Amino acid sequence: MTEELFRQDAYLRTCEATVTAAGPQGIRLDRTVFYPLGGGQPGDTGRLVLAGGDAVTIVDTRKAPEGDGIVHVPEDGAALPDVGATVTAEIDWERRHRLMRMHTCLHLLSSLVAGGVTGGNVGDGKGRLDFDLPEKTVDKGSLTEALTALIARDAPVSMRWITDAELDARPDLVRTMSVQPPRGAGTVRLLEIDGIDLQPCGGTHVARTGEIGPVVVTKIEKKGKHNRRINLAFAEG
Repeated sequence: MTEELFRQDAYLRTCEATVTAAGPQGIRLDRTVFYPLGGGQPGDTGRLVLAGGDAVTIVDTRKAPEGDGIVHVPEDGAALPDVGATVTAEIDWERRHRLMRMHTCLHLLSSLVAGGVTGGNVGDGKGRLDFDLPEKTVDKGSLTEALTALIARDAPVSMRWITDAELDARPDLVRTMSVQPPRGAGTVRLLEIDGIDLQPCGGTHVARTGEIGPVVVTKIEKKGKHNRRINLAFAEG
């Protein structure tokens, strides 16, 4: 298994690691700061720097098909490092930080809308959540104002763990209707935004809501009889 350093510290940008496998599927390391695609959040990009200074560009990060590690996907034609080689794993921090900010903002959005979450996506500079809402009970202006107020509160964001049994006893914690948190490992990680939101999540997030920055609700779409899609974007520039 790959040691997932990003689970404990989302602000880690680099780490030293050893190559444990390299082949058509990609490159595996014994430890990594690269977040793999999952939970609506894209996989990290970046590079693996070898001891001699050469670097392998990583264009995506995914969970291994067998579920026993993380695969770093190199750009086409890249020379693969040898198994046993020591590398420095470096994520594209600016992109990751934007994803962290947007992912946390989507949690704020979910706290404001009274409806189960039926889908979502974290994008680079934008994001969306789909809600089980038969009627249009939200509007762009009001949601933007409410999000701005929660961001300005600069509430701390933290992670904690509960057991599978504790989660089963509190079904209200699970807002997503289409995807359930993974069980079976014994514990589930919760994202807590102090006084605002508490729900299972394995993604990477900022430390305080003030770090998100200005956002705007760009569009609310009807995507079915019981589905409304709310789109967000950073309001920078």
